Amino acid sequence: MIANYQRSAHQLAQTLYNEGIRNQKVLDAIASTPRHLFVDSVLQHKSYQNTALPIGLGQTISQPFIVARMTELLLSYGLNQKVLEIGTGSGYQSAILAQCFDMVYSVERIKSLQWQARRRLQNLDLHNVKMKHGDGWKGWQANAPFDAIMLTAAPSEVPSALLDQLSVNGVLIAPIGEQQQYLTLIKRTTQGFSKDILEPVRFVPLVAGELL
Repeated sequence: MIANYQRSAHQLAQTLYNEGIRNQKVLDAIASTPRHLFVDSVLQHKSYQNTALPIGLGQTISQPFIVARMTELLLSYGLNQKVLEIGTGSGYQSAILAQCFDMVYSVERIKSLQWQARRRLQNLDLHNVKMKHGDGWKGWQANAPFDAIMLTAAPSEVPSALLDQLSVNGVLIAPIGEQQQYLTLIKRTTQGFSKDILEPVRFVPLVAGELL
């Protein structure tokens, strides 16, 4: 499978198209990204299935459909410049964002995951991603404001620091909730914030603090 990953990746992109993903930039990114490099070798035979997979330390690589769905939602607002990702994880979502946005800023609380993700992106020549080891609840104030913010882990409520770092007319997409989580889209306007609750999802929780 690894030798023929391009065919598998294209098949995955076709599966996502069949499930409703229509943004061609997103589909092209899925089709060109070797997802098997973002999972442990024992799980590589499942890497092009449309399913979430464990990556260790209680974390997962998200289902490809939800990766594409969240990216497509941000792009639907004409946002393709600065995006902040909270929860680098394996780096797969970062790799997709890097092919759709001018600049990606990604925060990860687990140092070992951040180091592995950085190495993977460098090996793929994706150099428009800046990474930070830190607390995702705090965002990345030094590089704010952001045109778009994506959370790949679920907080009980949107961290106020992230709302403050969202530019006017910017959009934040996140799974929100504890026992029940819903994909939620928040848009900042000159009058404040609007919120749309989209669909039920299941993500790992967004934990405060950072780990070495």
